[in-house]
This record gives sequence, C-alpha cells and structure tokens, in this order.
Amino acid sequence: MGPNPETTEPPLFQRMPKRIAVVEDEAELASLLDYNLSRHGYEVELFGGSEGTLKKLEAAKPDLILLDVMLPGMDGFELCRGIRRSAVLARTPVLFLTARSDEVDRVLGLEIGGDDYMTKPFSPRELVARVKAHLRREDMEAEPQVLEIGPFRLDRAARRVYQGKRELSLTSTEFNLLEFFITHSGRAYSREQLLESVWGEQRFVTPRTVDVHIRRLREQIEQQPDNPRYLTTVRGFGYRFEEPS
Repeated sequence: MGPNPETTEPPLFQRMPKRIAVVEDEAELASLLDYNLSRHGYEVELFGGSEGTLKKLEAAKPDLILLDVMLPGMDGFELCRGIRRSAVLARTPVLFLTARSDEVDRVLGLEIGGDDYMTKPFSPRELVARVKAHLRREDMEAEPQVLEIGPFRLDRAARRVYQGKRELSLTSTEFNLLEFFITHSGRAYSREQLLESVWGEQRFVTPRTVDVHIRRLREQIEQQPDNPRYLTTVRGFGYRFEEPS
C-alpha cells in the first residue's frame, strides 16, 4: 500500500540543481564562491584555468560559467572566445570575474560574448543574485511560452489565460498559481510547498493566504467552485490540479 497523502508529505518539488563552473586560480576565492553557490543549491565544479580547461568545460556541460579574466595558463578572454566557438558551450552564460575595472576591459568582455562582468572585490550576495537572474533568463527562453492542457491555454509571454474561448481575469499571483498547477498537474502539494514554489521569498504571507487564492482561482475556472473539477482539495494535506480528460 502506498503512502497516505494525509499523513505523509512528499518532498518539495525540485528541479535538477543547476551546475556552475568556476574558472578561478585563486584557491581562497574559488573556495568562497563554492561555499556561497552551494548553500543556494547549486552544484559547483572548480577549474584552475590551466591548459585543457575548455575540453573539461565541454565535458562538464555547466549551466553557467564564472570566468576569471587573469588565469595562469591562458587569458580568460581567449577562453571565452573558445567557449563561444564550442558547439557544446556556445549558448552557456559566461559571467566574468576580474580585478581590472577599466571600461575597455568590460566592453571587450561583453563584445567577445560575455554575459556579465563583476569587478573584484564583489559581494557574494550580489554574485548569487546575478547568477540567479541569468539562469532564470535561460530557463524562460528554454521553456515553451504557451501551455495547453484540456480547455486551458496559458500564454506566459502575454500573461493571459484562456479557458476555451473565454479569457480569464486573473491577478498576477493567481496567474502564477495556475501556471504552477498546470505544469505540475496530477500531484498533490501542501500549502507550504505552494508558498515555497509560487510565492518564493515573499515569506510574509501565511499558509492561509494559499487558501484565499485557491478560492479565488476556483471562482474563475470552476463551474461549481464548491465542488471543483480541476483544482481539488487533498483532505488534511493541500491541493491537486486534476489533468482534464
């Protein structure tokens, strides 16, 4: 017999952790970057920047590369040129790290294919924020912009939702909530899981906030909000979006 959803809470929905390649020859800084990125859930692989780094990066297939400009075995700019010529890494975001703050270096880094440029010393918090922003942008470009399931059609780019021919009038949070349910249909989620996945760092909201938005969303998508067909309650646990047949 399988676990009872009323008593056993499944783990939080998680995507595969993003892989970050750090090409940095300063051991202390590399260790600091490893610590700060790892504690935010990223998988980090360190490279010293010696000869053969490009082939190692191609084998690692990272989701983002942090690249020091001044490396012992090669120039970071030249390595970036190699990354942009690589069939494996050409679209991988590259964020330069350097002690050189000259504008000409920043312009050169961006012109040869770098996506961002941070001058040492920098705040680890700002670095993590920039990494998140670049990875989020990559995810948005990779994901389909129009989702269709049953009578629902959700246009991410336009932030519009249709149920059949009728356009729904949703708030931003209701849109995000429905988008999450549509992309994870058939699985039950607790209120805490929904807060983590939909509201993220807006932790001033409470689990009961979820109930309020669920009720409002049901009023939009259900013929009988008190007897929902799509957005159902898992008694004693949370909610589940039933995939339309």
